[in-house]
Amino acid sequence: MSQSPFLPPVRTRPRFAATLTATALGVYLLIIIGATTSITDAAGACGTWPGCAAPTALSQTELAIAWGHRLAAVLVGLLLVGITVMAIFGDVTRRVTLALVASVALYAVQVGVGAMTALGGPQAIVPGLHLALGVSIFTLVILALAWDLEIATGSDDDAIDSSPEPIDPTASGTPRVVPEGGLERVKLTAFAYFKMMKPRLMWLLCLVAAAGMALAAGPDLSQSTILATLGGGVLAIGASGTFNHVLERDVDQQMSRTADRPLATDLIPVRNALLFGLFLTAASMSVFLTINLLAAALGFVAIVFYSVIYTLVLKPNTVQNTVLGGAAGALPALIGWAAVTNEIGLPGLALAALIFLWTPAHFYNLALAYQDDYARGGFPMLPVVRGETVTRKHILYYIAATLVGATGLVWLTDLGALYAATVVLFGGIFLWFAVDLHFEQTERAAFRAFHASNAFLGAVLIAILVDALVLAGV
Repeated sequence: MSQSPFLPPVRTRPRFAATLTATALGVYLLIIIGATTSITDAAGACGTWPGCAAPTALSQTELAIAWGHRLAAVLVGLLLVGITVMAIFGDVTRRVTLALVASVALYAVQVGVGAMTALGGPQAIVPGLHLALGVSIFTLVILALAWDLEIATGSDDDAIDSSPEPIDPTASGTPRVVPEGGLERVKLTAFAYFKMMKPRLMWLLCLVAAAGMALAAGPDLSQSTILATLGGGVLAIGASGTFNHVLERDVDQQMSRTADRPLATDLIPVRNALLFGLFLTAASMSVFLTINLLAAALGFVAIVFYSVIYTLVLKPNTVQNTVLGGAAGALPALIGWAAVTNEIGLPGLALAALIFLWTPAHFYNLALAYQDDYARGGFPMLPVVRGETVTRKHILYYIAATLVGATGLVWLTDLGALYAATVVLFGGIFLWFAVDLHFEQTERAAFRAFHASNAFLGAVLIAILVDALVLAGV
């Protein structure tokens, strides 16, 4: 009988990964609680250390938060020490062990900093030091998790060496029958134009813009600003999608997931599609200009960036296409903020950064599921060029970066407990599915992680809307 790679009760590699994942989430929970404690000045309600008077009434919210932070710190500290001991005596690489040992050492320093803050107030330490230590510990634990999973489940040679066989356009069976005229032809053509606008992207990008508006205006957000911003946004997304269809029509014919697009099947003439894209661009600018010039300028930049810079320059030429292309999804956050304030503010930039960091963690799952298709189309996506192992590792890296970015919004805005709880809950689900993807390396698992990423961002954006528009000042 072979010896277990870890001490009981962990014993197996999946349990070690699960415990390490739980430790990372525990550390992140501390970061979020710590940020909330700082904002509500809850630390001032508990001026002794290590303990203080327990809350005796529901109205003592700040004292309850401070107590929750200290109790969580004890539990997470025990978990961190426990997983580090498991690593020292278990079957892990040296760098995994060193990362965890370093995280324990920093945790001890953070406890000391927390004690100084409790006894001497925030002025007793360098501003942001406590948060910086928490982020450093979280980063080390995530690195340990990613490195261990890379060795345990990865391969050194899983990139695609040659392009897969081209798809057979006749393999799908009966070819599309286009009605010659009448209502059926009109319905088919109308749906084709609608499909070119990429409607599946609209709900999430509109939520991003709405969150930007909510952060900027709070409960005072006007209905006219909402309607104009989201209306202009829908038109801009439609224009970007249409130009993307035009510019990628030849490549779309080579990929199974895009072979049925309207221009790839010659359902809509290229000239008509171009005119439609130009019409949507003009309509979008007209709507945005009813708000202010900055919102219109940012909307135009978004159209050009996705249609030209991403589609023609980044996507076919660099393995960093997904990372850099995240700017396209981040721009609606700035548009929403600018629609209210007529400027670009720090909270709007923080929201945009959150979307930018989330994009690779989200899209790399889709790239894993469709890697053969992207190789067939000649796109240098990360799993095609550097392999699945590197891609899965980078998903963990960008999830961690996304969660850190989400913490920044707590510091820069008045977002409270609902937002913090949503980030922790859905961030934990997202991270769990990303870890599971290392053990179940299937298309199905990649899609689960992909949908978890959508759920995370959708839930976080809705939490921002509720926190900023409904709960502000309550």
